[in-house]
Amino acid sequence: MTEAAGRIFRSQSATSLQIARLEQVLGAPVFLRHGRGVRLTRLGERLLPVARQVTETLSDTLRTLTADSIHGTLRLGIPDDESMTTLARIIGDFSRAHPLVELELTCALSAGFPAALARGALDLAVYEVQHPPVSGDVLRQEPTSWMVSRRHDVLGRDPLPVALFDQDCWWQQAALDSLQASGRRYRVVCSSQSVLGVSAAIEAGMAIGLLGQSSLTPTLRCLGQEDGFDEMPVSRLILGRRPGAEGAAIDAMAAAIRQAFAG
Repeated sequence: MTEAAGRIFRSQSATSLQIARLEQVLGAPVFLRHGRGVRLTRLGERLLPVARQVTETLSDTLRTLTADSIHGTLRLGIPDDESMTTLARIIGDFSRAHPLVELELTCALSAGFPAALARGALDLAVYEVQHPPVSGDVLRQEPTSWMVSRRHDVLGRDPLPVALFDQDCWWQQAALDSLQASGRRYRVVCSSQSVLGVSAAIEAGMAIGLLGQSSLTPTLRCLGQEDGFDEMPVSRLILGRRPGAEGAAIDAMAAAIRQAFAG
């Protein structure tokens, strides 16, 4: 009851009174009260999905009645390795606020997004760079480092097994430059388009690999100068626009993306 009262911005006593009035109308209790709290009665279980449907219908109606006049089509590129939670927040917040805008969403490897923006195939795109352009909004910064499994003796192998991203991007080139600078013999034993693939190869003790700090787990450790590896660059996730891209829909989506990554 206390949590429910907080969600509807009422006091606990006012919330309890509302439930009591509801039970009076129904002529039967909706909750069974016991020492450890409350649970729904059979009547309450029948009422719950109907109540959810009613409140959802009211919310949808309110959004429609108060919707702005922003309309049109917006083409957005999002990296396919971004979390579903972030993507859902971006799309959900935007579509609720601007239901008249049609979204064309591209979830793919972000290495191709700058070219897609340049040729006008996308209006907005989120992608990673080492050095952000002047016009790019930086959404997130993340240090990168070589990582190795704590459970396997990978560094003792010669040549050193390495897992790389197989896309033509700055991550791949930074990894190759670092390997050359280390002076160690190496061979690429695993190539992957995704963070998940490189992480799996490292976790399995198959190879070392270059990852962002957010991919570090208790079974992995970062390699540094004591292991013969230089400090690696910082990855910057940016929001890029198509040259000349303007309009209320684009500005609103850009704001929704910034808000999602800020949260």
